[in-house]
Formats: sequence, C-alpha cells, structure tokens
Amino acid sequence: MIVHEVKSGSMASSKTQQEFPMYRETPSRQPGRKTLAFLLGFTALALLLFLLLAYLVPYYGFSGIHSRLPWIMGIFMLVLGGVVFVSFVLLITVTLMGRDVPFSAKLRGITLKFLLPVLIGVGRLLGFRKQDVQHAFVAVNNELVMAQCRNGHPPRRILLLMPHCLQDSECTVKITNRVENCKKCGKCPIKDLVELATKYKVDLAVATGGTFARRIVIEKRPDLIIAVACERDLTSGIQDTAPLPVYGIFNQRPFGPCFNTRVALDRVESVLKEVTAMRQGM
Repeated sequence: MIVHEVKSGSMASSKTQQEFPMYRETPSRQPGRKTLAFLLGFTALALLLFLLLAYLVPYYGFSGIHSRLPWIMGIFMLVLGGVVFVSFVLLITVTLMGRDVPFSAKLRGITLKFLLPVLIGVGRLLGFRKQDVQHAFVAVNNELVMAQCRNGHPPRRILLLMPHCLQDSECTVKITNRVENCKKCGKCPIKDLVELATKYKVDLAVATGGTFARRIVIEKRPDLIIAVACERDLTSGIQDTAPLPVYGIFNQRPFGPCFNTRVALDRVESVLKEVTAMRQGM
C-alpha cells in the first residue's frame, strides 16, 4: 500500500496516547453497502441508456449499409446490455447480502479495474463524498475476497501488511526491514500484531511506502494480503495488486493522518481466524 512517511507535527503526550482506546473497532454505521448498491444501480441504468442511444441514434444509417445491419446491431446491443445488467445484479447481490455468487473472482476484477473511478465520479455527481464511496468499495471488495476464499480457494500464504505510521512516533527501533525487532513495549499496535502473526503463523511486514510494499509482496508471494491503510492508500493498493486478493481494513487516526495511527485488532484477528481455519481445512 502507498504509505506516506510520518510527518513532523504537534507531539501528543505518551499519557494521551496510552489512554486513547483505539484498539477495538468502533460500531459501524455501515453506510457502505447501501451507498454502493445505489451507485451500482444508477451506473447500470446510465450504461443501459447509453447502449440504447448508441443503437437508436445511428439506426437509420445502418440500413443504408445493409438491410440486416440494424438487426445485427440490435442483437449485439441487447447481448451487451444483458451482460451489463446481469453483472450489476450480481454485484448488488454481493453488496447487500455478502454471499458468494457465480464468477465472484471475475466480478472483483471488473470492479477493481473499471468501476471504482466511474463510481467515484457518479457519486460526486449525486452528492456523495469520495471517502464514502471508497469505504463502500473496500467493503464490497472484502466481501468478494472472502467469497473467493470460501469458494474453494483458501489461502496458503497470508501476509499482514501494515503502514509505518502505526509505530509510535518516539520509537527509535527500526522495524521496516525486520518487524521482529519490536521491543514489545505496548505503546503502539505493533506488539499485538507481532503476537497475532505468531499465533496464526502468518507473515507480518511494515511498509514505509508503495515501492517498499510492492517489494514485500514480491518477496513473500502471498495468496492473500490483509492490509491496513488510509482510504486513499488502501483503495489504490487494492487496485495495484489485482488480481492478488487484498482484504482491506482502514486505520484509525486519533492524532491526524500518518501520525501514531491505530488499527482495530479485533477486526484483524477475526479475519485471520476465518482464513486460517479455511487453510487448515484444506
């Protein structure tokens, strides 16, 4: 994931950091599913209308080329419209129900490569914040990733990929090359993440930037990445690593962006518990 270097800024006291209860995920309003379902439906309708216009506008010109060409183009547009309609229905089903559907892996690829920029643009036109669309995108991506894992593709090698900003800003220990260097003082979530990685026998890495994160992925060659980052870095990272499945978890920023951030450890462990159980059942 693209993770920016920790910027210098106002320093929060150690006491404030230790008292801040950000290690457990706060209850979610979960606007993401309904938001994305609405945007998917709106986008599907717009695409179907575009296909209809693309056929009707030049209709009379087709007949001048060949008498059967309007029928051929009509059948082509009908098939293409049917594919668009079925794809969006399946995506909306996954979004709202969170269940596996046919072609979930291919649907995830389509969503990652083509739909996110379109959905962000449509969302802005309809008054949605970019951040809301990104949260919805990651939520549905996670549903598709888990559906893919449950549908006969349990991951063998799992990588926990964390941003460097989780480390306490006053810590002098270098953990980016070797996270085991962590002294486990408990001032930041790295200690707990190391323990989770040991408990579930998965790889753990801390990245300082996108280039370093890509190098880690190439070296580790995981079947599944559980990544923590901010909205921008997480969505772009999920797109960059496609078709490799990435389960995304947003970090928590009690002191602002890129500074002493936190992660919901219970959420990380919940995902780890499920995917490692799949691996053991192979």
